[in-house]
Amino acid sequence: MSPSDPLPPMEPRPQELKAAMKAFRKRLKLTRLDDQSRLGVGPMSSGRESGIVAITPPNQFSQAVWDELVRQGKLKTSGDGLYELSQP
Repeated sequence: MSPSDPLPPMEPRPQELKAAMKAFRKRLKLTRLDDQSRLGVGPMSSGRESGIVAITPPNQFSQAVWDELVRQGKLKTSGDGLYELSQP
Protein backbone atom coordinates (compact mmCIF):
# COMPACT_ATOMS: atom_id res chain seq x y z
CA MET A 1 0.00 0.00 0.00
CA SER A 2 1.56 3.27 -1.08
CA PRO A 3 1.11 6.58 0.77
CA SER A 4 -1.07 7.91 -2.06
CA ASP A 5 -3.62 5.09 -1.81
CA PRO A 6 -6.87 6.16 -0.14
CA LEU A 7 -7.70 4.56 3.18
CA PRO A 8 -10.33 1.83 3.01
CA PRO A 9 -13.73 2.95 4.30
CA MET A 10 -14.18 2.20 7.97
CA GLU A 11 -17.16 0.25 9.27
CA PRO A 12 -19.42 2.39 11.45
CA ARG A 13 -19.20 1.50 15.14
CA PRO A 14 -22.33 0.14 16.88
CA GLN A 15 -22.60 3.19 19.14
CA GLU A 16 -22.41 5.45 16.08
CA LEU A 17 -25.23 3.49 14.42
CA LYS A 18 -27.32 3.75 17.59
CA ALA A 19 -26.75 7.51 17.82
CA ALA A 20 -27.63 7.93 14.14
CA MET A 21 -30.92 6.04 14.59
CA LYS A 22 -31.78 8.15 17.62
CA ALA A 23 -31.06 11.36 15.70
CA PHE A 24 -33.06 10.10 12.70
CA ARG A 25 -36.10 9.23 14.84
CA LYS A 26 -35.95 12.60 16.60
CA ARG A 27 -35.73 14.52 13.31
CA LEU A 28 -38.61 12.50 11.84
CA LYS A 29 -40.75 13.16 14.92
CA LEU A 30 -40.03 16.89 14.89
CA THR A 31 -40.67 17.12 11.15
CA ARG A 32 -44.03 15.39 11.56
CA LEU A 33 -44.99 17.62 14.51
CA ASP A 34 -44.08 20.71 12.49
CA ASP A 35 -46.23 19.47 9.60
CA GLN A 36 -49.19 18.78 11.89
CA SER A 37 -49.04 22.22 13.50
CA ARG A 38 -49.66 24.18 10.30
CA LEU A 39 -52.37 26.80 10.11
CA GLY A 40 -55.74 25.52 9.03
CA VAL A 41 -56.01 22.85 11.66
CA GLY A 42 -58.20 24.17 14.43
CA PRO A 43 -57.02 23.84 18.03
CA MET A 44 -60.32 22.26 19.01
CA SER A 45 -60.34 19.72 16.20
CA SER A 46 -58.85 16.29 16.38
CA GLY A 47 -56.02 17.49 14.14
CA ARG A 48 -54.72 15.58 11.20
CA GLU A 49 -52.07 13.00 10.57
CA SER A 50 -48.84 14.06 8.96
CA GLY A 51 -48.20 12.61 5.53
CA ILE A 52 -44.44 12.69 6.06
CA VAL A 53 -42.88 9.24 6.00
CA ALA A 54 -39.36 9.95 4.68
CA ILE A 55 -36.79 12.61 5.52
CA THR A 56 -33.24 13.61 4.69
CA PRO A 57 -31.05 12.07 7.39
CA PRO A 58 -29.05 14.28 9.78
CA ASN A 59 -25.81 15.35 8.11
CA GLN A 60 -23.56 14.91 11.16
CA PHE A 61 -23.27 11.21 10.26
CA SER A 62 -21.47 9.86 7.20
CA GLN A 63 -23.17 8.20 4.26
CA ALA A 64 -21.59 4.90 5.33
CA VAL A 65 -23.68 5.00 8.53
CA TRP A 66 -26.94 5.38 6.60
CA ASP A 67 -25.91 2.71 4.11
CA GLU A 68 -25.19 0.30 6.98
CA LEU A 69 -28.58 1.01 8.61
CA VAL A 70 -30.27 0.26 5.28
CA ARG A 71 -28.22 -2.94 4.97
CA GLN A 72 -29.32 -3.97 8.48
CA GLY A 73 -32.96 -3.34 7.53
CA LYS A 74 -33.58 -0.54 10.04
CA LEU A 75 -34.11 2.09 7.33
CA LYS A 76 -35.32 2.05 3.74
CA THR A 77 -34.30 4.38 0.94
CA SER A 78 -37.10 6.37 -0.65
CA GLY A 79 -35.08 7.95 -3.45
CA ASP A 80 -33.60 11.43 -3.81
CA GLY A 81 -31.56 11.01 -0.62
CA LEU A 82 -34.61 10.39 1.58
CA TYR A 83 -34.88 7.59 4.11
CA GLU A 84 -37.80 6.14 6.07
CA LEU A 85 -38.13 3.75 8.98
CA SER A 86 -38.61 0.12 8.07
CA GLN A 87 -41.84 -1.44 9.27
CA PRO A 88 -41.32 -3.79 12.24
